[in-house]
Amino acid sequence: MPALGTALGNSVVSALLGTALSVALALAAALTLTRTNVPFRNVWAIVLTLPMLIPSIAHGMGLVYLFGSNGIVTNFLGTSWNIYGLQGIVMGALLYSFPPAFLMLYDALRYENCQVYDAADIMGIPKASQFARITLPYLARPLVSTVFATFTLIITDYGLPIMVGGKYSTLSVLMYQEVIGCLNFDSGVAIGVALILPAILAFVADLLTNVQGNLAFSVRSKRVGKNPGRGLVGWVLLNALALFLVSPLVAFVVKYPITMTPTLANIDRDMVFGMDEYWINSLLIAIAVSVLGAAVSWLAAYVSARTHDKFGRALHIVCITTMAIPGIVLGLSYMLFFKGSPLYGTIGILIMVNLVHFFASPYLMAYNALDKLNGSLEAVGQTLGIPRKRMVLDVFLPQTRGTVVEMASYFFVNCMVTISAVAFLANVSHMPPALLISDFDTQMLVKCAALVSIVIFVVNAIGKVAAALVKRVIAK
Repeated sequence: MPALGTALGNSVVSALLGTALSVALALAAALTLTRTNVPFRNVWAIVLTLPMLIPSIAHGMGLVYLFGSNGIVTNFLGTSWNIYGLQGIVMGALLYSFPPAFLMLYDALRYENCQVYDAADIMGIPKASQFARITLPYLARPLVSTVFATFTLIITDYGLPIMVGGKYSTLSVLMYQEVIGCLNFDSGVAIGVALILPAILAFVADLLTNVQGNLAFSVRSKRVGKNPGRGLVGWVLLNALALFLVSPLVAFVVKYPITMTPTLANIDRDMVFGMDEYWINSLLIAIAVSVLGAAVSWLAAYVSARTHDKFGRALHIVCITTMAIPGIVLGLSYMLFFKGSPLYGTIGILIMVNLVHFFASPYLMAYNALDKLNGSLEAVGQTLGIPRKRMVLDVFLPQTRGTVVEMASYFFVNCMVTISAVAFLANVSHMPPALLISDFDTQMLVKCAALVSIVIFVVNAIGKVAAALVKRVIAK
């Protein structure tokens, strides 16, 4: 396929540019919230992660409504620019991949010890030298992990390229077109192999890097001195990043882009298309994956973290390997493997593919939590004659219950926003609402498409708030 080489090159270029931009801005935002006196830091930390709660295809749709030829910003400024192509994909990649990159770096900086900086100040070491010789070495491992995770996220996504890619073909879009549009499964498999290679290379590089020693310091928050100029620059940066969140609000206008009067009448129109049934199916899938996924990933993490035999190490490698499999490749694999079986075409296969697709991150949450517990607990329990089952239920599970809630929340949110893993497996009877965004946009039902994004965002926000309340209750 002559188009394969072009799509591969385009995917790598767009992923590299998007990764560089996302990681740089994520690092700047994380440093702003941890090293300046910008007000409402906790609020900003939440606002900057809100784009994670809507599908990537909704971000592309928002870019079109804002910066397209008839977009809100375009009309307001009286300018004309081309949002389609490489520039559109990179802008959308920033919006889609920035929140996870920000979270990884923000968490790392929050747990950095300030004592070494106090010593550097006493010794008269300039701030620039402190950043180069203290902060950057401390962030070496988190930065490497963030770069590879962001690159994989961008190169395997197809929601954004479909909306704003135009003639700039990428591997994920080419694979979708060959399988769905042309029913050419042989080409789809070949493209899937090409698509999975960069993700595997990034995964292996990240895995090898993490073998290095632990550079973390003992935890103590860093004291921030007053610097109005630096705080003002940080405030401007945070506001500019937060402006990307307004794009889905065009759902509540009378007729975009002619009449921008706010309205809630679009809800009735969506109900005519059977949105209520789709939402019930989507909630059932998300809840089932949350419960089953949290249970299975926690048990796998317990076996691999609390047993140090060959089976435990092999299980650990298998569990984290799922992180390197793009969702669109996983969906095509399930379609080919389960076609003709009783599971094919049911909600069950959607539950299974989502569980496998998002398994690695919750597994690592549980693995890290269980690995930090005292390594002699099993020996003490065995000495006292306590069965392993009672140790799990009475010791390990209560000690990690907060992590279990976070794991379930992660599964729920990602099941609501994913489109890549389920694109080849969903049918009309149980299509997740996220897949309807592109259908509505194709039919020029702008308000309906944007409203779906808003509802997904609201449902996920409610889920995150519920998880936070549960964690607070069980922590007492």
